[in-house]
Amino acid sequence: MESPVLLNTTSTIEIIYQDFSLVAVNKPHGLLVHRSPIAADAETFAVQLLRDQLDRKVFPVHRLDRKTAGVLLFALDEAMNSAMQKQFMEGTVKKKYHAIVRGFTEDSGEIDYALKKEDGTVQEAFTSYITLNRAEAPFRTGKHASSRYSLVELNPATGRMHQLRKHMAHIFHPIIGDRPYGCNKQNKYFKEELQMTTMLLHAVELEFVHPLSRELVLIKADYQSEFRRMMELLRFFAED
Repeated sequence: MESPVLLNTTSTIEIIYQDFSLVAVNKPHGLLVHRSPIAADAETFAVQLLRDQLDRKVFPVHRLDRKTAGVLLFALDEAMNSAMQKQFMEGTVKKKYHAIVRGFTEDSGEIDYALKKEDGTVQEAFTSYITLNRAEAPFRTGKHASSRYSLVELNPATGRMHQLRKHMAHIFHPIIGDRPYGCNKQNKYFKEELQMTTMLLHAVELEFVHPLSRELVLIKADYQSEFRRMMELLRFFAED
């Protein structure tokens, strides 16, 4: 179970795309998509906020972890919900994430590493990545006087639970703020010295073919304030 995150949010959520059948929001870090028995401390949910804001029923067509921010897509009726979920299941939706990870990553790479579900089922999982920037900061978290970090673009071809978190940990470049897959020393430093209590993973883009119009839709979400603060602190500058 992830530790609770203090969520500074108003009664509304930022809408970044809307048409007659779909709406997308820029989900803040720390906000659950919907009510969950494993997070009994939560009282506010993206589904609830958007439903109240639009005054109508909404259907989340995919999921983001509680600590992950960025593009979250909803359908406005059951037929569109089924159509979009089908696209996600078939892997035709292109997803792009940005993450700040420990260490200097390679310029680019591919992670082809199967993941095991809680019931023991093994699922194929594939992620490609590109390094956007690297930085070295005077953070002493171990025997060295400084720490290295990379800003990476992650492109998951599959959609397994905690895939990006597990894949980055698998190649020894865990996402900063990730529990339980991350680096305890780094996470402790960021929490105690930098007062950061989230995870530095942001869903930047979703791209898909609209089931009704058949037009290509590209939705982008700006960084949330905490991710941006860490970018500035580490002097990262993302490439367009």
